[in-house]
Amino acid sequence: MNDQQKQLIFEQAKQWILEAGERIRAKMHEPFVIETKSTPDDLVTEIDQNTEQFFAKKIRETYPDHRVLGEEGFGDDLKDLNGIVWIVDPIDGTMNFVHQKQNFAISVGIYKDGIGEIGFIYDVMGDVLYQSKRGEGAYKNDHKLSPLSSDIVLEKSIVGLNAFWATENPRVDKVGMQELIRKVRGTRSYGSAALEFAYVVEGNMDAYVTMRLAPWDVAAGIVLLNEVGGITTKADGTEVNMLTTNSIIASNRAIHREIIDKHIELK
Repeated sequence: MNDQQKQLIFEQAKQWILEAGERIRAKMHEPFVIETKSTPDDLVTEIDQNTEQFFAKKIRETYPDHRVLGEEGFGDDLKDLNGIVWIVDPIDGTMNFVHQKQNFAISVGIYKDGIGEIGFIYDVMGDVLYQSKRGEGAYKNDHKLSPLSSDIVLEKSIVGLNAFWATENPRVDKVGMQELIRKVRGTRSYGSAALEFAYVVEGNMDAYVTMRLAPWDVAAGIVLLNEVGGITTKADGTEVNMLTTNSIIASNRAIHREIIDKHIELK
């Protein structure tokens, strides 16, 4: 993918994302079907499904040699990330979408041979688009975001963290998480992984810690965070696998290792 090709794909993806956002806003106050997936709080709506179908159709018609990895089953069955792959979450934060009608996002990451080249996170109701191309910085709408400060400490940090991980659970020792909560300046939970990534990119939070995310939850956020000097790894510090679910720490580099070494003990 040369620079010209990347720019064309970037502009096309941006157009589709903004169009999809308009479609969601037009439909969200009409009656729609809500279903559950793996658990009663794992929701999907027909608007999630229709939005992913919209992206899959556009991508296949325009770029027949590209592949799609999506949450709602309209993508391809991928065993690798060879070539150009669009990783799409049509509505990240479906529970917020259903209950609050806000705090949800469209997330699109475009990868070439496993490397994130383009990332978009679109706060649909806020009409805020976080966007990036690899090596060219990250933007909030048309405003270029500054590199993350290296002059922070954990005690003065805001960390995105679901309180579930501080209770008895099957994935991580709760004691270390409770110590993390006591140490930091504050914690937040917004209910949308994509938006929590975006807030770390913007510097409004200093880290985001979660124990189970799929590739479509993180693909765009990783591209964006890289562009401001942040880092995303699995909770043990190893590389994220973009074909499976992962534990995730996305953060300012200044506090990343301390969170892993002192507060995360996986079961």
